[in-house]
Amino acid sequence: MSATGVEKTEASATREDLRREQDLKELLLWFQQNEKLPKEIDPLLLRRFYQCMYGDLAETQKLIEVNYALRNRHPHLFIQRDPLDADSRNTFDYADILPLPGLTPDKAKVSLYCFRDFDASKMHHTEDTRAFFMVSDCRFVTPDDSANPELLSEGEVQIFDMKGTTMRHISRLTISTLRAYIKFLQLAFPVRLRAIHMVNCPTYLDRIVSVVKPFISDEVFKLIRFHTVSLDTLYEFVPRAMLPEEYGGGAGSLETLRTQTQKSLVKHRDYLMDPNHWVVEKTEKRNGNSWRFFK
Repeated sequence: MSATGVEKTEASATREDLRREQDLKELLLWFQQNEKLPKEIDPLLLRRFYQCMYGDLAETQKLIEVNYALRNRHPHLFIQRDPLDADSRNTFDYADILPLPGLTPDKAKVSLYCFRDFDASKMHHTEDTRAFFMVSDCRFVTPDDSANPELLSEGEVQIFDMKGTTMRHISRLTISTLRAYIKFLQLAFPVRLRAIHMVNCPTYLDRIVSVVKPFISDEVFKLIRFHTVSLDTLYEFVPRAMLPEEYGGGAGSLETLRTQTQKSLVKHRDYLMDPNHWVVEKTEKRNGNSWRFFK
């Protein structure tokens, strides 16, 4: 590239940075003045909303309002929580919910979900879902790449290890929780969902799919890939270097990743439990009428 070409590229990048900075200031002011939203938002989370909507201010505002409306509609999943309480300990004792380090070559963040204990009686779907969102909320205010804190993921890849999953686990699903979880994932997540990989699928996979498919949009269902033979097909989509040692990767052991995740939860405990970041106060300000979500 010529010197002139480099200068033009740098100038374009500078203009883009300035526009983003101005847009984020405008978004923050809008957020603070919006009665439908909490009092505070972490700057990094605000950036994720903005990037998720490709820098479209109007679409970003819509996504933010839907996100907090759903949170306040289901406070038992998103607000009334503590990463150190007995319910959370139960979840993290039998299951792993782990953001994996680094980003894929196309800048996607990868997370892994798997059972550590296959005893179905230890599964409590609503409490487990609440734990999932606590881990996600910690991740959203943590840089995706420690080497480059300004670099944000441009998509979300989820890996569900179905090893040990039985129909007893499926029978313990709470339909209202499943519906809220999928709705939030489809309509309110502050990152773009790129793929869902199901690994170690059991022979009765079709029965499991028949239970959850009615709640999943066709668009999201098309993102699901089922790996029924080995992990070799997963490596075509997720670099082995990003996966735990137990999955043939180089990202450290599950125990190490588990410890890192738990440290993050403890570090962000006050944030997760701070109503100023999550709770919308319903006031009678709009023409004397009480405002309700999704009216």
